[in-house]
Amino acid sequence: MPDLVADLSLQARSLPLEDSVRLAEELLASLDPHVSDVELAWGLEIRSRVAEVEQGQVELIPAQAAFAQVRSHLRA
Repeated sequence: MPDLVADLSLQARSLPLEDSVRLAEELLASLDPHVSDVELAWGLEIRSRVAEVEQGQVELIPAQAAFAQVRSHLRA
């Protein structure tokens, strides 16, 4: 009988990084039944935003510029 864990581990190592991270998160979540849907949703949101950055779909600005914008809006 083949070793299922070894087979799955071998397959997992061939996944692209983003898929490996997703798989690891899902496996860890399955170990803790108290992980909320909110935490899982945040994980998906974070992956989505990282993908947007990596694909050049969003414009990044330096933190100092972002803080300056926030301060400007707070003063208004």
